[in-house]
Amino acid sequence: MSDANPCLNCGACCSYFRVSFYWGECVSGGGLVPDELVSQISPSRVAMIGTEGKKPRCTALEGEVGQGVSCSIYNQRSSPCREFDAAWENGEPNERCDAARAAFGLPPLEPGQSDLVPIAI
Repeated sequence: MSDANPCLNCGACCSYFRVSFYWGECVSGGGLVPDELVSQISPSRVAMIGTEGKKPRCTALEGEVGQGVSCSIYNQRSSPCREFDAAWENGEPNERCDAARAAFGLPPLEPGQSDLVPIAI
């Protein structure tokens, strides 16, 4: 097993799901997420630009899915990103992680593969 965080070679979740959250997480609302990286989707919710369409890809995602990726706002990311666990990260499967990976032809993570080394981007 590699000691590298498997998320650094994946990025599928950032290119599969809509990332929406309460607008108060944006800088203008007292939060951390840069305002210029979100679009309004309702009076109280925003989404990361790029994730609101049929072929989502977060504007903050850098690199190529499945090859090597990073988040350009990792320390400022929204709660959905902070709360999304890779499969087996906490000793439990994550069907959403598996589905995102499958959409890009990536195999599901196996137990022990997500004994994650923290990402310090």
